[in-house]
Amino acid sequence: MLVSLSIRDIVLIDKLDLEFARGLTILTGETGAGKSILLDAFSLALGARGDGGLVRQGQAQGQVSASFELAPGHPAFAAAQAQDIDTDGGLILRRVQLADGRSRAFVNDQRVTTQGLRAIACELVEIHGQHDDRALVNSSTHRQLIDAYGGLKGEAATVRDAYARVRALKAESARELARVEKARAEADYLRHAAAELVALAVEPDEEPALSERRATMMQAEKVAGELRDVQAAVTGEHSPMPGLSAALRRLERRQTQAPRLIAPVAEALDAALDALDLAGQAVDQALREADFEPRELERIEERLFALRAAGRKYTTAVHALPQLADKFAADLAALDAGEARLITLTRDVEAAEASYAAAARVLSAARKKAAAALDAAVCAELGPLKLEGACFMTEISKEADGPDGCDQVEFWVRTNPGTKPGPLMKIASGGELARFMLALKVVLADRGSAPTLVFDEIDTGAGGAVADAMGQRLARLASRVQVLAVTHAPQVAARAKGHFRIAKDATDKGQRVATQVVHLEMDARREEIARMLAGATITDEARAAAGRLLDSAG
Repeated sequence: MLVSLSIRDIVLIDKLDLEFARGLTILTGETGAGKSILLDAFSLALGARGDGGLVRQGQAQGQVSASFELAPGHPAFAAAQAQDIDTDGGLILRRVQLADGRSRAFVNDQRVTTQGLRAIACELVEIHGQHDDRALVNSSTHRQLIDAYGGLKGEAATVRDAYARVRALKAESARELARVEKARAEADYLRHAAAELVALAVEPDEEPALSERRATMMQAEKVAGELRDVQAAVTGEHSPMPGLSAALRRLERRQTQAPRLIAPVAEALDAALDALDLAGQAVDQALREADFEPRELERIEERLFALRAAGRKYTTAVHALPQLADKFAADLAALDAGEARLITLTRDVEAAEASYAAAARVLSAARKKAAAALDAAVCAELGPLKLEGACFMTEISKEADGPDGCDQVEFWVRTNPGTKPGPLMKIASGGELARFMLALKVVLADRGSAPTLVFDEIDTGAGGAVADAMGQRLARLASRVQVLAVTHAPQVAARAKGHFRIAKDATDKGQRVATQVVHLEMDARREEIARMLAGATITDEARAAAGRLLDSAG
């Protein structure tokens, strides 16, 4: 609930500190005393649009602070924590309004945006006036109120979860479809490329081996003649080897005659013969390698051309073509898997949509049941509020599927028998709207209501029994939530537990005017209610009537 309100330099208020209690608190005063200024200042602390004109003349800035005490786990704490605000203890909402039009917002002395301030404040306070579209007359809140009245939080959460699952699966299915369609567009190319590379069957290090073999074969044609000439000289008809062998044998037969002279020569001849033999073997080997089938060179060149053409075609080094073939095969497998995954996702989407539709039907049926109960409860409140011929009804129509189901909910009324019903805001007059709104809040007070409700002159134009009925309902409402009411009706004022009187007083020797707010005790309350009954001149009869009102209110 609201514990305290501090205002500095806002319009006619220079300094004001108010403390509030539970139950019904009334604010009264003459027209123009500053009641609307007080509510404007409070609204500023709750995130209302700022205006430099709110700052008291001659001051650089104004400031409003509102302090709240809340039960643990209250939704306002979650709204604050979502903005990384420390919520130990209660919540203090503060707004600084600068004279140049700029403003700053704080929660528990942590800077927040005005939008962030409003997100927290809407969980704390509701302000209702005769044409206040921020509260019950705003049709965007009606579905939420029906859910709160019917205790349908769980069913609504199920629908939201089901809707979120449908959205998530549809998004995943769309992404998979995009991937599959892209793969489909490339599928023919992938199949052709994969088949071509598989058929090519590139071997590891095949290209450099073929290149080397080709180079050898091409050079062999140029040196083959020289190799044959060398072969003829070393091992052919004119080879020195037979003569050298014969000479070596003759020397060996004479070696015993002159060993010292013959041994070195014999060894040299033997080495020469070995060298010539080795040379002949090398020439023979070279000639064998140089001797190739002409078609082999052609085959090697064709193979190299095919390998290198594939490399150019796929912009890949020849040695990497096998890995590319594997990739194409994997892409084709992924396409097949994607097709299967898409089929599975399509089925999942259909199943999720069916689950959502079922949950939405359950929620819709529960809403209709809750709406019927709400309509009956509100209509029961209308007679004492002098709306005997009026009727309240909840209009539920089908709308496009969404996170809150398929129901569009709007509160309708019929103000007189035989007239056409219509939306609450369009059909009810100012006074009727206030009474419909009060009846609604009495019924909804403990379900989906903020902990502090502010009613701004909803009893305007009401008097006698109607005003008394409104006072009774405000008091009943205040037994469950904190209620602040600005009123001109003495019947309403008499039922309050706390009473503030708002007045304008001259200050600085009459040079300026300031709004003052005074908490009234019992005698002062009786005098104020007598003033509300009698007007400018308070009579003993008015004081007696005020006493009777206070006594009857308990």
